[in-house]
Amino acid sequence: MIIDAHTHIVPEKFPDVGSRKAGGRWPRMEPVPGDRANVMYGTFNFRTVQSGCWSVPKRIAEMPAHGVDKQVLSPMPRLLNYDLEPDDALELTRWINEDIARMIDEAPDRFYGLGAIPLHHVEASIKELGRIKELGLLGVEVQTNIGGKNLGDPEFRPFLKELESLNLCIFSHAQNPTFEDRFVGEAGANGVGFPTENGLAAAGVLLGGVMVDCPNLRILFSHGGGVFTQLLPRLQNQWQGGGALKSVLPQSPYDYAKLFYYDDIFFDNRTLRYLIEMVGISQIVVGSDYPFGSGYRMAHHPEASFKELGLSAADIEVFSSKNCLRFLGMEG
Repeated sequence: MIIDAHTHIVPEKFPDVGSRKAGGRWPRMEPVPGDRANVMYGTFNFRTVQSGCWSVPKRIAEMPAHGVDKQVLSPMPRLLNYDLEPDDALELTRWINEDIARMIDEAPDRFYGLGAIPLHHVEASIKELGRIKELGLLGVEVQTNIGGKNLGDPEFRPFLKELESLNLCIFSHAQNPTFEDRFVGEAGANGVGFPTENGLAAAGVLLGGVMVDCPNLRILFSHGGGVFTQLLPRLQNQWQGGGALKSVLPQSPYDYAKLFYYDDIFFDNRTLRYLIEMVGISQIVVGSDYPFGSGYRMAHHPEASFKELGLSAADIEVFSSKNCLRFLGMEG
């Protein structure tokens, strides 16, 4: 069995914006020919998406071509909308979460779910976790920065502790790079910004001492944690030298990095080999970014990657499904 831990949904429709304060910050779907729809914010088309974003039959029909048997559903990261007022933010996240729960109910043997949370309103998010659990969702997705703040900041520690106490997991997904003024050319946001965002998010959780305070928290970083594992040797060297970093981390950066989970979306197995060497096969899950990464997964079929990596049967079993189930809290 192969579980794709990194896939996204977009509801087929949203409530009308009406008199909400959100105005043009509220999403709406605009159907277009070809079994697709535009995700609109006011007059701005954020993205044109295909019906696999909301159609359960479509997703299931496309699974064989991608080499997977089950998927973990999470919101398209832009929909987390960290610029909305509390009431609007809660209503939107609840709509998204109920849609994910609906999709799971249609095919419970095929899907697991991670919900949305208005993390820019911490107290509201803490209260909403109970509802997440009632819907049968196993955790939440967050952006790599929450309005420019890192998940490792003390402000979010009560939320993370509540996640831990409820046995819910968290998926940190790259979005909204905070240093766009440094990009050269139009391709920078995705090609440079996203992997750098992933690295900053993971480093912030590490350096913020999150795993010291929340040792049983299960957190997954998208796209292999981006540049994070490139930073680890330098952080390890700094920690070994003592000083401020050692006062924050009782154990080494390498030890804490091996508590995180990472997907395998690297586009090159040489980079994936390095991740395996740094954190171990037990922390890596299959991902695709479906339906946005459909071409990637078809070109990098999981079984072909396992073969190219030279993995043993035991390693393939943990990589393909057991690690994901452990991240979700479904298996010890």
